Amino acid sequence: MPSIYPPKFRRGDMVRVVAPALSRAVVMEHDNTSHIERRFAEMGLRLSFGEHVDEMDGLLSSSVQSRVDDLHAAFSDPDVAGILTVIGGFSSNELLPYLDWELIQANPKILCGYSDITALQNAIHARTGLVTYSGPHWSTFGMRDHSEETQAWFIDALFGEAPVELRPAAAWTDDAWFRDQDGRTLIPSDGWWPLQEGAATGRIVGGNLCTLNLLQGTDNMPSLEGALLFLEDDFESHPATFARDLASILQTPGAKGIRGLVIGRFQQASRMTRELLALIVAKQSVLAGLPVLANVDFGHTSPILTFPIGGEAEVMVGESSTLRITRH
Repeated sequence: MPSIYPPKFRRGDMVRVVAPALSRAVVMEHDNTSHIERRFAEMGLRLSFGEHVDEMDGLLSSSVQSRVDDLHAAFSDPDVAGILTVIGGFSSNELLPYLDWELIQANPKILCGYSDITALQNAIHARTGLVTYSGPHWSTFGMRDHSEETQAWFIDALFGEAPVELRPAAAWTDDAWFRDQDGRTLIPSDGWWPLQEGAATGRIVGGNLCTLNLLQGTDNMPSLEGALLFLEDDFESHPATFARDLASILQTPGAKGIRGLVIGRFQQASRMTRELLALIVAKQSVLAGLPVLANVDFGHTSPILTFPIGGEAEVMVGESSTLRITRH
């Protein structure tokens, strides 16, 4: 299915915030909305909210019907230019049997978020061809400090048309910033990790690995033929868990057509090291001879890159590695 690129944002556009996973009530335990409102005002974007974003049940989410209704309302509303998720969670894949794919395809719009939202993003691309965006949530913009690169990458991907030349961030953070905006520590970056040399271009598939794997065996799993995989995982994914999840996706139909692998930065609590990750990658025969670049600025640390699922990128891994999003 050919990729459908949604119209880009323009100043004055309306963004609808929805909660397909955890409720906004969870986020509002630590109210950082003043920073969020300031950042969206800087970008010239107006915010509106789904009717059910604050509903919360025993699993800190809301009913499937409420979440589906908010997504459908956002796609069908002509005044809404794009959709941003409140935060991730655990349950976005519950919505997939009930989504109106024809409605979504007929109303192509930006959809941005990450983590558990990976299930929605890749399913929407697989079923409709619509390019979606792995990037910051609405709540991410509540970070008062050290968020300049996150916002710049968001603007590059969602306002602009030009290819995006990426560079490693000089420093990063891995903290519960939403609880304490003052006591934060910047960690100097050791740059990207070139695990296997080579060059490739391809259609981006991916996001959060353990969430993407939930789509296996369903019509919601995008084709891996010709794909440049972008994969990340959070602090709960220690090296052995990441290794088996990676092995799982590389055993899916079409995996032999993968052209390369880009891996996001791991959180410190995962205890992943460059040496362990190199060992994990080297065990996978499907990846033999393919470029593999790791420690890239996406995942559950900050700053966070915005990249198009279904868009196109090129990677060159070597003594001087490059990563370029060519169509988004």
